[in-house]
Amino acid sequence: MSEVIVIGGGVVGLTSAWWLAEAGYRVTLVEREAEVGSMASYRNGGQLSYRYVSPLADAGVPLKALHWLFQPDGPLRFRPEADLRQWRWLARFLANCNAAANRRTTATALQLGELSRKAMSDLSLHVPLSEFDWREAGKLVVYRSARLFEHAAGLAADAEVWTPAAIASREPALAALQGDLAGGIFNPGEAVADCHAFCLALLRRLATHPNFNGVLHRDVTSIHIKRGDVDRLDTTAGPLRADHYVLAAGIASRDLAAQAGIYLPLYPLKGYSLSAPIRAADNAPQISVTDFERKVLYARIGPQLRMAAMVDMVGADRRIDPRRIQSLVRLAREAMPGAADYGQADAWAGLRPATPSGAPIIGATRHRNLWLNVGHGPLGFTFACGSASLLAGLMRGAPFPAALAGLAPRR
Repeated sequence: MSEVIVIGGGVVGLTSAWWLAEAGYRVTLVEREAEVGSMASYRNGGQLSYRYVSPLADAGVPLKALHWLFQPDGPLRFRPEADLRQWRWLARFLANCNAAANRRTTATALQLGELSRKAMSDLSLHVPLSEFDWREAGKLVVYRSARLFEHAAGLAADAEVWTPAAIASREPALAALQGDLAGGIFNPGEAVADCHAFCLALLRRLATHPNFNGVLHRDVTSIHIKRGDVDRLDTTAGPLRADHYVLAAGIASRDLAAQAGIYLPLYPLKGYSLSAPIRAADNAPQISVTDFERKVLYARIGPQLRMAAMVDMVGADRRIDPRRIQSLVRLAREAMPGAADYGQADAWAGLRPATPSGAPIIGATRHRNLWLNVGHGPLGFTFACGSASLLAGLMRGAPFPAALAGLAPRR
């Protein structure tokens, strides 16, 4: 039985470990933090948007970005770095900011989303949905601009188009916003859940799997290549060897891959979230909501309202900027003034490992025994199960599905 080491204990690494164990590999998970799912997976937005994907790179985004930079509550912050990787990523991002590239990425993401939805359904036979507050809430994207709404409505083939009155009626938490809205697009079947709780629940099931060796809490310091293959990993607790190695360590994958001579076009897009308790008298939304122009999402997860927003391009800086949190609270109070106890909200910031196109990178590298499952950006939770099932199939020799060929690593 082949031995596999999965590097990274976030939602992508854990699902990779599960699907590989199910595929017959002996799996060891290596995670540098004391608890799995404690970095980018910890308090992400919690939306599982299988049918609604909107890659950041699109025509018109560069001009919008310039406008956002001068808005006090704008969704984008940029700090230039003396780091060639930032500028190389930006150049490739700008090259993807056109309608054709966006259509390709969206089509691929929708296929991966459908695969992920089915894979999550299969996994629920082993990991009860109740253990991570999973709920099929549906997803409502609200628009303030009539032009943007009309454009979105024209593309909403399988979704419901709602007027402002319908929005206020079907989601009373948005009643205060009715006068500012042009309309909304509702996608039934979308879900919300607690990503960190999902990671812990999946680890509990992995711990009882006969093909799972366990979690080693240590930092991988280097990858050694010998005769074209990975020979070993050096860690803070000594060397590790296996037959195959899977890199699923979020933004840390970038530096580890470089040691194997592989350039990963990843950049850490820092995002923020608030988790506010819902009191008995609060009118929290039942539907998962995305405010399109403000780039803020709202998801009721168990007894809390999760709000997530912002893209800060400031390098690998995980510190919480109080000004960004104040902006997020202000936007939430304006949109849903009585939805939760914002005064008691817990703030969080995480680094989302994004590719310039917005599509993850999954599959084989030029080293026979080194595999990638990286670059999911803000959709790690959404795509984790589908990405893991795809990876397990590829490692067992299955051909790359034509509809997902755009996810394959560049050799």
